[in-house]
Amino acid sequence: MKIGILCYASVGGSGVVATELAKALASAGHRVHLVSSDTPFRLNEFHTDLSFHQVQTPAYPLFREPQYLLSLANTVVQVGREFNLDIIHAHYAIPHATAALLAKQVLHATACGPVPKVVTTLHGTDITLVGNDPSYSEIVAYSIESSDAVTAVSSSLRAATQTELDVQRDIAVIPNFLDCGVFRRLGVPQLRARFSQEGRVKVIAHVSNLRPVKRIDTVMHVFARIAKEVPSRLLIVGDGPELGTVYRLGRELGITHLVDAVGAQDAVIPLLSAADLFLLPSAQESFGLAALEAMACEVPVVASDVGGLPEVIEHGESGFLHPLNDVEDMAATSVRLLTDDDLHHRITLAARQRVVDHFCVDRVLPMYEDCYERVLS
Repeated sequence: MKIGILCYASVGGSGVVATELAKALASAGHRVHLVSSDTPFRLNEFHTDLSFHQVQTPAYPLFREPQYLLSLANTVVQVGREFNLDIIHAHYAIPHATAALLAKQVLHATACGPVPKVVTTLHGTDITLVGNDPSYSEIVAYSIESSDAVTAVSSSLRAATQTELDVQRDIAVIPNFLDCGVFRRLGVPQLRARFSQEGRVKVIAHVSNLRPVKRIDTVMHVFARIAKEVPSRLLIVGDGPELGTVYRLGRELGITHLVDAVGAQDAVIPLLSAADLFLLPSAQESFGLAALEAMACEVPVVASDVGGLPEVIEHGESGFLHPLNDVEDMAATSVRLLTDDDLHHRITLAARQRVVDHFCVDRVLPMYEDCYERVLS
């Protein structure tokens, strides 16, 4: 099949999954065209049968802001016409699904070859944040209803879409995934020694784009309680608007000297491999890709019992889930994991097995291929 994939280039989960899907489809023999505003950060090497097309958005004095949706749709039309795309797969409702539908209409009107089908994958904030905004809700709902097929990364997100936007159509659940041959715990003795102070302290990790929904304040408060019981350090990987909260609470809680904020990093596997525990106390997670990555690297996850996280983590078996903002119980569970070697070992093995059994690329890729084949037939 000839497939165009539209996604964000940033470090958010939708862009990561879309890029990994593009690579996996190309490896499976499909011809893939990835369209975005910039080179996605996970597209870091050459892949046969995978091409990247950058959207150019000129700035004209007539427009008060760049018209990205229009230039994106125009690029998709050009790519679709030149390469006879069978599928346009839009990751995120706005602007990608909207642009894909506009491009499909242009290709149909100009009759310059086959008209591709549009598949839209919903990732979370395109529904829970953008979709709820009255400025966008009608367009989000229309883009979903008008797509030839729609998938969501969790049952929780599917339910939220149908309820909050009153969407009537079928939505298939296809979970996020990892290349389990790549995402696995590595031996990183130097990195481990660096953060654990030669094994004298435990390493607690948090990886995110540091938006308010990630509840960085909760991360800091949970860690402060852990540090009172267990010698430990906090490793924060990521950058974003809540970075200032890290520094402010570090000073207020007296833990600044125990926090390593290393910024956004492309290579998270070595950092996860140096960790003993992963905290993800988010206010909302449509899936929880960061938790999945930690589990694949045999790092126990303590997270909020929200959104799609219960579909990834089996409480008490492959990780632990607590009510939102339950700082005391999150800290208590973390201390148990860090002080009970048998419990820690059992959870790490179960977490890895959970990923292998349900979320490896070889299990999820056929779900997308089946989706494409159904809309084409």
